[in-house]
Amino acid sequence: MQTPLIDDLIATLKVLPGVGAKSAQRMAYHLLERDRKGGLRLAKALETAMENVGHCKECRTFSETEFCPICASHKRIRSEICVVESPADIAVIEQSGIFKGVYFVLMGRLSPIDGIGPDEIALPQLEERLQSGGIDEMIIATNPTVEGEATAHYLQQMAKNSGIKVSRLAQGIPLGGELEYLDSGTLAQAFISRKEV
Repeated sequence: MQTPLIDDLIATLKVLPGVGAKSAQRMAYHLLERDRKGGLRLAKALETAMENVGHCKECRTFSETEFCPICASHKRIRSEICVVESPADIAVIEQSGIFKGVYFVLMGRLSPIDGIGPDEIALPQLEERLQSGGIDEMIIATNPTVEGEATAHYLQQMAKNSGIKVSRLAQGIPLGGELEYLDSGTLAQAFISRKEV
């Protein structure tokens, strides 16, 4: 039997994605047995982040200031906007170093079954941004899931209504991949997205 404080710590750790009761218990015991200083640093970092990290006023990614470093930069190409589902997607794209435009983070994707409509992922805010001018191309970088594809379709219509060129990240065979190891959905997408050479 555990004390109420330990039970509370374990229950709190279970809010993390992919952490069940056993994993939470292992983490709690590890912090209490072997790394109390690390646990205190973690608690302080969590408290500071929860109190001080908000959303960028322009792109909606996480930011400690009114505008994130990307939106605040004068070196970014403001006529290109890449729409992503989460801040984690920005991190991956930025690591590649290939995209020099700006972003808009949906913080989710359309999912009527879950009650997530256009207002819940700030599509009216994006539409307002598109109609304000200065954007020539919208690059859709939603995930290739059913919800991601539905969101992409909605975004395509929104951009076309604003007279903005729309492109979608290519999907299909990964670099270095072999055909025999691909699933049929990936192979089908590769055929659909094929380009003339």
